[in-house]
Amino acid sequence: MRWTEPTRAVLAVLLGAGLLLGRPAPGAATGFVEDYPVTAAAMRTAGPPYADWAARGRRFLLFDPRGDGRAVEVLGDLGTADRVAVLVPGVGSTLRDFDRGLGGVARRAPAGQARALYAALRAADPGARVAVLAWLGYDAPDGVLAAAGPAPAHRGAVALRATLRGLAAHHPSARVTVIGHSYGALVAGLAVDRAPAQVTDVVTLGGVGTGVDRAGGLGPGRRIWAAEAPDDWIRRVPPVRLPGLGHGRRPADPEFDARPLPVDGVHGHDGYLAPGTGTLAAVASVVLTGSSVTGAARTAPAPIGAAP
Repeated sequence: MRWTEPTRAVLAVLLGAGLLLGRPAPGAATGFVEDYPVTAAAMRTAGPPYADWAARGRRFLLFDPRGDGRAVEVLGDLGTADRVAVLVPGVGSTLRDFDRGLGGVARRAPAGQARALYAALRAADPGARVAVLAWLGYDAPDGVLAAAGPAPAHRGAVALRATLRGLAAHHPSARVTVIGHSYGALVAGLAVDRAPAQVTDVVTLGGVGTGVDRAGGLGPGRRIWAAEAPDDWIRRVPPVRLPGLGHGRRPADPEFDARPLPVDGVHGHDGYLAPGTGTLAAVASVVLTGSSVTGAARTAPAPIGAAP
């Protein structure tokens, strides 16, 4: 069969977007900013609502609508950012709910949480060169029973680590903060093992675990933060770890020795990044400065690789 030049161009776009071949192998790295046109073409091909996202100029490093779907949206100028936040969602997260939130609850939406954090960063320091990634780059467990074991987190960690290495390769002087909510904290914790030194901070929000029982197990020179609301049901999860079951000590457990984040204004398991909460402001401060203290009392972060 002879292929015309327009046909070859269309095939190249579809192949690059992963729409003509099987799902990329687990851990395949997301692209960088040069892939924006490829993902936009894939969204237009997928139809609504994704075509509408592309029409509005939203930018994605990864887009795959098959199965539960995967996507990595970028807010801000990733090409020039020297502070990057990567948000990792938890149980039940799918592409279908990426914008509207699990069960139609807006505060659960990865895209909405990323927008809230980006707005908080811009409000705190309008001149900062920051970017936020809403990272749904893995197949999250579909429910509590599926989340009882670490297997999905291990698969997600491989993919997340590839993204982190890509960010470090493109921006070796940038500081990266990984923020995991609920089961996403476990993905984040597993991913930062052998992650590049540019990952200076790990934030857990209602985290079920991190794969280790002490903050120091996530690497020297890395600041570990934890927020857990008093009425978050995650507190009832037993701190067990057996072969294929359980995730060990929660990062908000005092014996884990993470740096605590304020939770004023937070209610339940999904409200940490809601506008107006103390947690949102503190997380923005961590991303910008390496400190959870907001306002004039902020302190500069230690150099990359320095002890916390």
